[in-house]
Amino acid sequence: MDLKNLKNVAIIGATRNKEKYGYKVLKNLKDKGYTIYPINPKYDEIEGIKTYPSVKDLPKDEIDLIVFVVPPQIGITAVKEAYEEGFRKFWFQPGAESDEIEEYLEELPNVEFSFIKCIMVETN
Repeated sequence: MDLKNLKNVAIIGATRNKEKYGYKVLKNLKDKGYTIYPINPKYDEIEGIKTYPSVKDLPKDEIDLIVFVVPPQIGITAVKEAYEEGFRKFWFQPGAESDEIEEYLEELPNVEFSFIKCIMVETN
């Protein structure tokens, strides 16, 4: 997946907890100039950025990529919801992927997704 032209990134599993990757990914991409759309129903904002309760609440025409930083059992539900909402580019951080998610995505038309690679490394 070519990340060069992707500027608006939603993060499922974004958090205020600085020890978790949901925060580290958010902070890293924000510091690199990406526009971030955190998704977590527990917060109104993270790092001064408006946080969305679910993928259904995102501004659909603004998001280039959805990054998953959640366990696979949460990710499978979230990716199905995201696909139903019209999103087609998905990045699963290490540990967020599963065979079930991969099998689901491989059946869908016009979908791009990445597993195993860390988005913080790939955007350097």
